[in-house]
Amino acid sequence: MFILILISLSLGLAAWLLFIWAVKSGQFDDIERPKYRMLDDDDIKDKTEDKNKDKNKDKNKDKDKDKKSTSS
Repeated sequence: MFILILISLSLGLAAWLLFIWAVKSGQFDDIERPKYRMLDDDDIKDKTEDKNKDKNKDKNKDKDKDKKSTSS
């Protein structure tokens, strides 16, 4: 029975220390912003993906031209 008390106290202390660490490291600084950031990131990712697709298309066209010119 004494061992169970020590185990429960040590688990409680570990949980408390983990909570204190989380607060000090800033995990609870802004709990409202992430739900809005999730919506904002889609627009930025879409724009960068579109730019990357355009760049890849241009690169593929250049490669195709190079292949055709070397095969002739």
